[in-house]
Amino acid sequence: MKVLESEDIDMGKYDQLWQYIKDNKTGNFELSFDEVEKAAGRPIDHSFLRYKKELPDYGFEVKKISLKNKTVKFHQL
Repeated sequence: MKVLESEDIDMGKYDQLWQYIKDNKTGNFELSFDEVEKAAGRPIDHSFLRYKKELPDYGFEVKKISLKNKTVKFHQL
């Protein structure tokens, strides 16, 4: 029997956000933390830094996260 690691349980944690971006956005754009959380259906936390590596599978990348302005800049690949 395989013991699930915490990261196995959280797999796809931000899939809803990535799918929203793929379906609704083009080019370069910026979302506020509130907009990211609304699209993700969950609050963003430090794990976002790890999960953002999934985004290129959806045709985008995270360019910049601004804690000061509470925004995330995205770039279409």
